[in-house]
Amino acid sequence: MFYNSYLPEIASLENQDRVSARGFAMGYTGAVILQMVGFGLVIYFSKNGDNVSGPLITFLLVGLWWIGFAQITFLRLPNPPRRKKDGHNMWVDGFMELRKVWNKLKELPKLRSYLASFWFYSMGVQTVMLAATMFGQKTLGLPSDRLIITIVLIQLVAIAGAFLMSRLSRSYGNLVVLMGVVLFWVVICVSAYEVAVLKEKGYSAEYFFYGLAVAVGLVMGGIQALSRSTYSKLMPVTEDTASFFSFYDVTEKLAIVIGTFTFGYIDDILGMKNSVLSLIVFFVFGFIGLVITNRIKE
Repeated sequence: MFYNSYLPEIASLENQDRVSARGFAMGYTGAVILQMVGFGLVIYFSKNGDNVSGPLITFLLVGLWWIGFAQITFLRLPNPPRRKKDGHNMWVDGFMELRKVWNKLKELPKLRSYLASFWFYSMGVQTVMLAATMFGQKTLGLPSDRLIITIVLIQLVAIAGAFLMSRLSRSYGNLVVLMGVVLFWVVICVSAYEVAVLKEKGYSAEYFFYGLAVAVGLVMGGIQALSRSTYSKLMPVTEDTASFFSFYDVTEKLAIVIGTFTFGYIDDILGMKNSVLSLIVFFVFGFIGLVITNRIKE
């Protein structure tokens, strides 16, 4: 929430797509570097019969990584002035801020429509991101080392995907590009279903799964970066960016809860290949919402 809310403060309107994309790209780059170091430590100690030291040292490195790179944020980013408290405790104040944003959305039809579409397609996006390795393990029976490679592959491709979507948005506009990306997610869900069917028929589907991982990475970073900058562009001119982005973040977190619950529930009843296919419903509603948003005049 906090680093998202800095976007409209540190980047002009025409640069927000590029800065948002660079932010996600740098995040994925850092994640890949630290993951590779962690994996190397786990493998090194495991070869000597020690399955504990690798993860322990990795957790310590993560803490040091956070402390170190956070100094850039603390030293360089502007510190907005504190607002006077309304006399409530911080929990009540937090919900009151969300209610203020909710009330303002009634006067902002385009932003309200965009948030609704974002809520729907986020159910699908976040669920795929969280369940990708589970799909490879449960449906395809891939071992842990192959899944580790998949995680790194997805994040490497996500770096390029974030920049690609940023460039496309310059030519076609944010909402049009998001529509195309959401449709691409539908193709991914259908393809994942077909990969599972191939596996059931006895074919080797491992390399098809890697192809899916590349496809997911390509649009994963892009849709995250572009969704954030699109929201920032549609926001009204305000000094209260943190409250607006807290609402954005709550919307996304609710989508994660509903999306993963739906995925798990359908998996339990009909199997994982059908739960993957069911995510199409979320993307379709998200696409319709984006079409409606695109037609609303400012």
